[in-house]
Amino acid sequence: MNQAFILGAGLGTRLLPLTHRLPKPLVPLFHRPLAEWAFAACARAGINRFAVNTHHLPEAWGRFGTVPDSPSPARKGANGQATIMRTWQKNDVTLFHEPTLLDTGGGLKNISSWIGDDPLLIHNGDIFSTLPLEKLIAAHNDSGRPVTLAMRTNGAEKRIALDSSLTRAIDVRELLGRSPGTHVFTGIYCVNPEFLSLIPPGEIVSVIPAFVSLAQQGRLGATVIDDGVWLDLGDRKSYLQAHRDLDLAPPVHADAILGTGCIVENSVIGPGAEIAPGAIVRDSVIWPGARVAGNASLQRCIVYSETPASGTHQDADL
Repeated sequence: MNQAFILGAGLGTRLLPLTHRLPKPLVPLFHRPLAEWAFAACARAGINRFAVNTHHLPEAWGRFGTVPDSPSPARKGANGQATIMRTWQKNDVTLFHEPTLLDTGGGLKNISSWIGDDPLLIHNGDIFSTLPLEKLIAAHNDSGRPVTLAMRTNGAEKRIALDSSLTRAIDVRELLGRSPGTHVFTGIYCVNPEFLSLIPPGEIVSVIPAFVSLAQQGRLGATVIDDGVWLDLGDRKSYLQAHRDLDLAPPVHADAILGTGCIVENSVIGPGAEIAPGAIVRDSVIWPGARVAGNASLQRCIVYSETPASGTHQDADL
């Protein structure tokens, strides 16, 4: 398996107001866009071809990666939207813009011509994971089923019920009335092209009805992968907590500017960020290029805007 679809078109409402500035998958995590961590995880499993769907603030994706040396001619998705070609670490990236948000199923159906006849890994754009994705790919290849979901044993939202072999999902959100959820769905899964036949063309639709249909037929595959880290970073609390719990890079970027006498504790300071002399920053995240004034005292804050943060704030997005 050498191709992946990164879901990037969501509105990111749980992360407002941060997503007024960037789409959720481009929100920085330890100085890199969240989506880039997903790209890296997929690349470690041998994937070198990527598609991303966009909707909210699509122009921000134009700054992701680089323009290829020999760009391919512009193409269109199934719904007529033009595509944009980028590269990320020499891997091809195709951006499919959705003027109307198509949901998870519609977005997948829209890139059917790009998918072709090969299997595909799908990765939500608002999660951070170090799951060994090669285990998911191997389980999918071995199962012969149209879909294989990557599942976790522990977590708050157990919405998928697995059978005793832990290789087949028998119910989704109890919609079949067979069983309450037993495991957490990671938002990462593999599909064969035949899965797309279960998604109606030209509609705004989730993948859930197709999952339910397969579960009813006994053909919805699953594999439990409890190795590695898996975090849903879709809200403010989880986003801040990830910067406290993870150790992905030096918390203060080498290109950050820290003024004389400022105090920075348990915080992540992005490249190009400026902390003025006298400022106090504790348990906070300062985005790349953001500025903190000398009179600022910040506790559990996220500085994301282009306006310098000043004054005393706790649990604020500035």
